[in-house]
Amino acid sequence: MREKNKQHLITHANGASLAEINGTVKVPEGKSFFRTLLAYSGPGALVAVGYMDPGNWSTSITGGQNFQYLLMSVILMSSLIAMLLQYMAAKLGIVTQMDLAQAIRARTSKALGIVLWILTELAIMATDIAEVIGAAIALYLLFSIPLGLAVVITVFDVLLLLLLTKVGFRKIEAIVVCLIFVILFVFVYQVALSNPDWSALVKGFVPSSQTFAESPKIGGQTPLTGALGIIGATVMPHNLYLHSAISQTRAIDHSDEKQVAKAVRFTTWDSNIQLTLAMLVNALLLIMGVAVFKSGAVKDPSFFGLYEALSNPATLSNGLLANVARSGVLSTLFAVALLASGQNSTITGTLTGQVIMEGFIEMRMPIWLRRLVTRLLSVVPVLICVLLTRGQSTVAEHEALNDLMNNSQVFLAFALPFSIIPLLMMTDSAAEMGHRFKNNLVVKVLGWISVVALTYLNLRGLPNQIESFFGSNLSADQLFLAHAIADSLIVIVLVLLAWTIFELYRGDKKQALLMEEESAN
Repeated sequence: MREKNKQHLITHANGASLAEINGTVKVPEGKSFFRTLLAYSGPGALVAVGYMDPGNWSTSITGGQNFQYLLMSVILMSSLIAMLLQYMAAKLGIVTQMDLAQAIRARTSKALGIVLWILTELAIMATDIAEVIGAAIALYLLFSIPLGLAVVITVFDVLLLLLLTKVGFRKIEAIVVCLIFVILFVFVYQVALSNPDWSALVKGFVPSSQTFAESPKIGGQTPLTGALGIIGATVMPHNLYLHSAISQTRAIDHSDEKQVAKAVRFTTWDSNIQLTLAMLVNALLLIMGVAVFKSGAVKDPSFFGLYEALSNPATLSNGLLANVARSGVLSTLFAVALLASGQNSTITGTLTGQVIMEGFIEMRMPIWLRRLVTRLLSVVPVLICVLLTRGQSTVAEHEALNDLMNNSQVFLAFALPFSIIPLLMMTDSAAEMGHRFKNNLVVKVLGWISVVALTYLNLRGLPNQIESFFGSNLSADQLFLAHAIADSLIVIVLVLLAWTIFELYRGDKKQALLMEEESAN
C-alpha cells in the first residue's frame, strides 16, 4: 500500500527568505533610469507603511496641538534616520541573500536567537494591537458596528491575505501604494483647507534648543516626551526585518557585482522616495494638529476624539473647514484613511512575522495561519479592554482603548536596539558585505550616531512609558515602582545588548577567518 505524503502545517525552514516570493520579480536590462526604477519600486512602499501606521497619528497631531511646529524637525530627523537604516537593511538582504533575522541567527547562538525572536514577536504584536484598535474604530465610525464585534471582524482580514497571496507580489505592492495615496489625499485635502502658516512651518524643520526641552509642560506633555513619542512611533524594528527580506524579491545574478550594485542603488531610490511620502504624511498629521484645529481644541487625542473634533465646526480653525465639517466629509475621510492605514499594516505585519519566525527559529507555517495566530493574540487584550469598560461611560471606553494602544508601544522601545545595532555591525563588516558593499566612512559615522541616539532616547523615554501604565496622578509609591520597573528593564536591555554584540563580534571574526582560509586554499 502506497504511503500518502502528509502535509504539515508547521515545517522546518532553512532556505531563502520568503522563499515563495524570493527572486520572482523580473527586472529589465539596458532600460532607462525611470523604467528600471519602476521595476524596483514596491518594496519601499511596504516599508513606508510602518512609518505611517495608526500608532503615529495621535503622537503627531497631539505634538502639533501642544507645541505648534516645534516638533516638525523631529519628524524630519526621524525620517532621515529611517532612510539610512532602511538603506542598510535592503543592502544587507541583497548582498548577503539573508534577511536580518537569518543573518543574526547565523552569527549567534540558538539561545540568543530564541530570546531575540520573542522580543521581536512582542514588538510585532504591539504594532498589531494598534492596527486592531485602528481598524475596529474605523469600522465603528463608518458603519456603526459595535466595538466588540468590530474587533472580532478584524480577525477575518486573514481572508484578504489569502486572496492577496494568490494574485502575486507585484499586485500586493500596487495595492499598498494605492492605499498610501488614499491616506495622503485625505490629509493633503484637510490641510489645504486649513491654510497653515507656511513660514512658521518651514522654520519648524530647523531644530532648536527647545526641541528636546523638559519644559513647558502642556496637556501633560513636554517637548521631550512629544519628541520621544514621535520617534518611538516612527522608527520601528519590524521594518528593518521586512526590508531585508522583500529587497530580495527582484531576480538578479548575485555572482555579478554590477547587478548587485544596481539592485542596491535602485532599491535605495525606491525606499527613499516612499519614505519621503511617509514623512509628508507625518508632517501633514502634525500640521493638522496646528492648523486644522483651534489651539488646544482637541481634548481627546484618541481616534474617537479626533473624529469628533473633525465633525464639530467649533473646534476647527476657519470658516471653510467648519462648513465642510458640517457635511461630515472631514470626519468620514479621516475614518477611511484610518481603515486604509490598518489594512496596509496588516499586509506588512504578516510578512514580517513570517520573516522573523523563519529567520530566528527556522519554523515555517502557512501565511494565513501565521496571521490568524498573531491577530488572535492581539485581539484578546483589545476585547478584554472593551468588555471591562462596557458598563462605563463612552469616554472611559475610549480612553481605555487609547491607553492600551499607547502602552503597547513600550515593546517597540524595548526591541529597537536589538535590530539596529546588529544591522549596523553586519553592514560595517567586510566579512559579511565584502569590501565593495560594506558601509563607507560617512554611512558608518552617521549610522553609529543614529543608533546610539535612538537607543539612548528610547531608553530615556522608558520610565515615562512605564508610568503611563499606572494612569494619571500617580502616588509616590506608584512613581517609585514605575521607575524601579523601568530601571530594571533598562539593565536587562543593556545586558542583552552586551550579549548580542559579543556574539555578533565573535561570529564576524570566525567568518573573516573562514574567508581567509578559503582564499589561502
